[in-house]
Amino acid sequence: HSSAAESAHGSPQPQPQPGEANTSVADGSPLPTSPSSMTNQYHLDREDPEESLEQNPEERERDLFITVDNPESQVTAIETFIMYRVLTRTTRGDFDSSEVEVRRRYQEFSWLRSKLEESHPTLIIPPLPEKFVVKGMVERFSEDFIETRKKALHRFLQKLSVHPVLSHSPHLKAFLTAQDLTPHKKQGPGLLSRMGDTMRSMAQSMRGVRGRAEEFSSLQDYTDRFNSTICSVDRVTQRVIREQKEYLDELRQYSPTYSQWAELEEGLSETLKGVARSLDLIGQETEGQVQELSEVLVPVLHEYVLCADTLKMVLRRRDNIQADFEVKNEALATRKVEQETVRVCAWVSDRLEQANVALRADWRHWRSSLRSDIQTSLLSTAERNVQYYEKVLSWEILIYYMSVQHKPDAAFLWKCCAFGYNI
Repeated sequence: HSSAAESAHGSPQPQPQPGEANTSVADGSPLPTSPSSMTNQYHLDREDPEESLEQNPEERERDLFITVDNPESQVTAIETFIMYRVLTRTTRGDFDSSEVEVRRRYQEFSWLRSKLEESHPTLIIPPLPEKFVVKGMVERFSEDFIETRKKALHRFLQKLSVHPVLSHSPHLKAFLTAQDLTPHKKQGPGLLSRMGDTMRSMAQSMRGVRGRAEEFSSLQDYTDRFNSTICSVDRVTQRVIREQKEYLDELRQYSPTYSQWAELEEGLSETLKGVARSLDLIGQETEGQVQELSEVLVPVLHEYVLCADTLKMVLRRRDNIQADFEVKNEALATRKVEQETVRVCAWVSDRLEQANVALRADWRHWRSSLRSDIQTSLLSTAERNVQYYEKVLSWEILIYYMSVQHKPDAAFLWKCCAFGYNI
């Protein structure tokens, strides 16, 4: 065992002496001194950093930084809406300035996403928050709603800014730099053209594909299972938050009761006050837990709930492209066709190949982003839970007060001071 440790770390690891506590883990590294330090030392992502950068070259050097902030209400004769400041800083030469500031409303974010979907049908475009409801918030102009939406819009543009393809989209550049988007909105296919595309897509969806590659069938299966799983996790997390809020309301009523009781019982006064202080502290930490779940974990989970729908749409669009190719290929095989039809079939074949290549590459990018986002949010939640359980150890102080045999050491006395007990 010692030789294995020596070969792994380059030098023999010190072994604990008889009667001495073992302060190292199995691999020889020092044992963390507290749960918080253990969380900090534990690396969820154990892959080689250089390999990770090769898979995600945009993480090596960023040249586009976007911030969404400063929401302001705008009132017109026919509607009221919120405008957000979008501030862009960049070192890219195709931007006229290194810093650009524009103001955008939700509709314009939606326009950008639609244009990106049209231009890149098999790329996984990050989701936008829902237009009218954001997880239980009904009032569109409440401070909580606006703040939640602002963070989601910021995250949307952050995702685009690090995407190897979408960050270079001319539509994104127009969104970030044009003071007036109206001329850009007028560009693109007209209504009749879009309706025709929609009808063809519906017909192709009904027909289905006959020769889907195994890899894309596997992606479809993964998407179905991912959708079910992430929706369940999101739903249960929401329920946990509701129950924690109910528990917090009870704690806020519980603590004052013990404080009032302490005024009646001289012999039990200090112990009852200790219970009240402990309940106050637990209430504070429970409130922190709820805030952590609501502001850190839930937004990420809900984003990927929406992503599941995006994945389904992307795979459906890929299948539509393949179905279009199969129809035209069958026409070539069954009858004599004009040269123009042959060229169209070749173009559709190239389009299918490009769609497959784009989806393969973006799937890897999306999976990497998923892993990073989920790990980061879960690690933050775990650290907050560790802090919670460290703080609620205030109950140990009550044991001291109720036990004459207890002989506190320096660490215990420090805890007493930290929790407000006079010893």
